[in-house]
Amino acid sequence: MSFEEYAALARQLSAQHRAGEQHAAAESARRRDLHAAVDYLQQRLSAQGQRLDQLGRAIGIDQPPPAPAPPPTPPGSGDGGPAGAAGAPGRADVGAYPQLPAGEARLALPTAVSPAGGGVPAQRSAAADPAVELELARRMADEADRHGQQAELLAQRPALLPTWSPLARAVAVYAGCGAAAGVLVLILVLASGVGLVDGFTLGAWICAGLPAVAFFGGYLVLGRWGRPAMVAGTPPRYLPLGFLICFLLVPMAYCAYLLMVRGLR
Repeated sequence: MSFEEYAALARQLSAQHRAGEQHAAAESARRRDLHAAVDYLQQRLSAQGQRLDQLGRAIGIDQPPPAPAPPPTPPGSGDGGPAGAAGAPGRADVGAYPQLPAGEARLALPTAVSPAGGGVPAQRSAAADPAVELELARRMADEADRHGQQAELLAQRPALLPTWSPLARAVAVYAGCGAAAGVLVLILVLASGVGLVDGFTLGAWICAGLPAVAFFGGYLVLGRWGRPAMVAGTPPRYLPLGFLICFLLVPMAYCAYLLMVRGLR
């Protein structure tokens, strides 16, 4: 071999060595990026799991208990006990191979076939690209974040009139309780007309009893169904406004009844 051929071979080997080093460096960088992406996704999934646990506790869903571990399997022996997946093929409690009847088991044994025959097993699918799988996992994590944000927005709304403002909700609740108390006023007025209720009792219920019942009823309804699941503390119940509505609406119902009776006469 001449010196020129030796030098050309050395340059070729050096170029191959540099190419191999560059490929190894690129592969190492790719692996580091993949590991960093895996760690990031793991942190995101852990945070999503904790947030879902918080949402579940906020809406009253208990966490399911962990599944009990299966009992330990004794080692195989001559008495027919299981001896692991390799020692007991075909057993249903091992799961190494599907359990088949005796006739089908004989048919299922591997037979020697030619490569050109129809019994050649299918080729194994190519290994998945880790970068593609990580990208799919990232997209699913983004979708989970979007659904989690929607769930949080829904959890921040109360069950009663969720699209209404707190003030409008309070007015509607107190007015509804006052209207129900107004119906009771009409019943008491009819009972007073037939002598079942005297005038003092009727006046006491109209001026104090039924308005107080309507006020506390609205207060309890707002505390039970007007509180969002994800809001800490108690939302405003507008007590002065509720007191005013209830203690005005009930006597107004009685006055409206009197005017209606006078008009009919």
